[in-house]
Amino acid sequence: MKQLFATLSAAAAVLLALPATTQAAGLTPLEQRWIAGMTPVLMQARSDGMPVDVVVQPQDAPDAAPLALGFRDGRCKLVLSLRGNPEGEATLTRLPEGLEAEALELMAAHELGHCRRYLDGAWFALPAGFAAARVPEGLSEDLRRAYLSMKSTRREEGYGDLVALAWTARRHPARYAALHAWLSAERARDLLPGSHHDTLAWLALARDPAALATTDAAPSMFTAAASLWARALDRDE
Repeated sequence: MKQLFATLSAAAAVLLALPATTQAAGLTPLEQRWIAGMTPVLMQARSDGMPVDVVVQPQDAPDAAPLALGFRDGRCKLVLSLRGNPEGEATLTRLPEGLEAEALELMAAHELGHCRRYLDGAWFALPAGFAAARVPEGLSEDLRRAYLSMKSTRREEGYGDLVALAWTARRHPARYAALHAWLSAERARDLLPGSHHDTLAWLALARDPAALATTDAAPSMFTAAASLWARALDRDE
């Protein structure tokens, strides 16, 4: 299944940088709409000093996720791949009616979760006290590496989803339930249990927005998400 949002390797982020305005010359109406929806998240990230840029694939990318994250030269790149990509428009049609802008914010906040992990040097790393995934017996070395990468990616996607929901809980509390239900439905589409984008264990823990509340021990949406994230790290491993 082509995912709504994904993570790109650093090498995949050699892209066309966008000006700050969503009315920049050369942008399509679809690109402008996505960027406008993500703008509140981007503004907050820049206000907090996070090195975040928006970039767009200038060439057709029919098989890419519409939104993904790259990391290059110490900066996070929120990458839009909408040209020649039917999923860009299809994603918008699946957004919850009346909540399109809030859903685009949620998707951008998910990528900020990935950005935070890259900036912290924690990408694919586990917190203290957690062991790496158990690998099924009998796999070749290539399959073993692929399996471990899949499980690591799944954990990062779970963290990204929790950051996205933490943003939603703070900025759109009255709409949290609807957006949580939409995200859960998206993650359940064509699901292969335990695979890269199976984040349902984390989404179940976050059904109540109070689970992502800010506390003295977790003062930001990132730390609040990390606290809940750890509770499902060993599921399906």
